[in-house]
Amino acid sequence: MADVGLHVEQRTIFKKIDWNLVFVILALNVIGLMNLFSATHGPHSLDVQPLFVKQLIFLATGWTLFFVITFVEYTIVSRIAYFVYFANLGAVLYVTFFGRVALGAQRWIDLGFFSYQPSETMKLAMIMVLAKALSSRSVSGAGMGIRQLALPLVLMLIPFGLVVEQPDLGTGLMIAAISGSMMIFMKIRKAILAVVISLGLIAIPVAWEFVLRDYQKNRVINFLSPTNDPKGSGYNSIQSKIAVGSGRLVGKGFQKGTQSQLEFLPERHTDFIYSVLSEEHGLIGSLGTVGLFAVLFVIGLRIASTARDKFGALLAVGVLCYIFWHMFVNIGMVIGILPIVGVPLPLLSYGGSSMLTTMTGLGLVSSVAYRRYLF
Repeated sequence: MADVGLHVEQRTIFKKIDWNLVFVILALNVIGLMNLFSATHGPHSLDVQPLFVKQLIFLATGWTLFFVITFVEYTIVSRIAYFVYFANLGAVLYVTFFGRVALGAQRWIDLGFFSYQPSETMKLAMIMVLAKALSSRSVSGAGMGIRQLALPLVLMLIPFGLVVEQPDLGTGLMIAAISGSMMIFMKIRKAILAVVISLGLIAIPVAWEFVLRDYQKNRVINFLSPTNDPKGSGYNSIQSKIAVGSGRLVGKGFQKGTQSQLEFLPERHTDFIYSVLSEEHGLIGSLGTVGLFAVLFVIGLRIASTARDKFGALLAVGVLCYIFWHMFVNIGMVIGILPIVGVPLPLLSYGGSSMLTTMTGLGLVSSVAYRRYLF
């Protein structure tokens, strides 16, 4: 009888997992691995082939984190949110002085077996701490005022400033976008929102003149007119759009994309992985992938709407904002409607920090879903 009871209990435990969430994440992982294999196993790809094996390790570690976090009570995150935030802030500060320099930026800590990018995990720390801070706010019908927004804004502006200084404007803007989306979800007074938007518009010419570095200005100029320097700063955008357009409806086939296999496409395993997908699998494959992300968002919003408390709902919404903004910016820059910035495509692009951060965040969403059945 005891064995029967244990068996029933185990079945109940696994039944509480949101398997729809698991399957859509797994489907995106499979698409990501297929594209990464193609991007790293062409005739000229001997130097990047080991990255596929590393990604398998990152993915296995990510799924382990996902299920461990699923079974852990997510309210623990509320108790450690500020510790996680300040620990990540310390890591970002460390990078500013002692980080490894690559591609003209100082963003990484060399751990030997892989390079850790603190600004990536800082996004997840921001989600945790904002979920903690915002869940304690009592919001009137008009929305949050200046006093209620003061702490969340300070929590966001400190890492934003440090990351932009690295320089990593793309990641800094991601931190701001995720944080701003969470605050808007909680509702902000219309007058304050109007003022913030106005200040943002005023800040654009000021940032252009005094904040943006020359290479960042070139990215914007080449976004508007990439043919100005087709073999230099406009090269990435042009090659990416050629790859996307040449895929047409059904694509050229697995490992048959000329832009990626012949190495015309830059950073094809990271920032431009969606270009590989579009060239080899065409409009059907690329839209199908976007459709899977849409399903992921629908499942995540359903989980947030049925969460047992405000903190859980904000945690789920924050992770969804993280994935949405990364997807939107990455695909936007690949198809030429946004300037090129170093933003990976979640669950598809190569990268340990990105994969582990994404899977940890989705583990938190899964934990929120799991707890719906405990009362």
